[in-house]
Amino acid sequence: MFAAENGLKGDPRLQAISQAIRVVPHFPKPGIMFQDITTLLLDHKAFKDTVDIFVDRYRDMGISVVAGVEARGFMFGPSIALAIGAKFVPLRKPRKLPGEVISEAYVLEYGTDCLEMHVGAVQTGERALVIDDLVATGGTLSAAIRLLGAEVIECACVIGLPEVKGQCRLNGKPLYILVEPREIDNCC
Repeated sequence: MFAAENGLKGDPRLQAISQAIRVVPHFPKPGIMFQDITTLLLDHKAFKDTVDIFVDRYRDMGISVVAGVEARGFMFGPSIALAIGAKFVPLRKPRKLPGEVISEAYVLEYGTDCLEMHVGAVQTGERALVIDDLVATGGTLSAAIRLLGAEVIECACVIGLPEVKGQCRLNGKPLYILVEPREIDNCC
């Protein structure tokens, strides 16, 4: 569900967040309209508003784990975790974590990938939120849900396609999205 459909319709913060995201045409390959959140991170107010909206939503849901998907989920997840009193668990690409890990492979539109986390980072019965910057097909979020082995309360993304086909891949887990991707860059 989009934030504008859930009590934030007309909220000027959503428009500011959307406008703070740079669109880079034909990156990393022709036909892709890359949604670059680094410009959102440069805009203190838009970045704070992004985190605040997520914190307001999750503060009273009894979430004990915020799991961030590498790498852009790391930019939002720790702030949300601190604000709601949860721990942050990084879900990393292969061979990035020292020590014993568990992993979950998944299929992408262009190949396969894998997420890993430390053994024991999440306990059975914990309530988790999975955070990433963007959802397109839902493959990465679905792998994160399987990897965590916890009760995933919701997946959250800053940007999501309006026709998110990936939601059906999330095994019935709710998906919360702040803004739709923009098609062109109206910025400098």
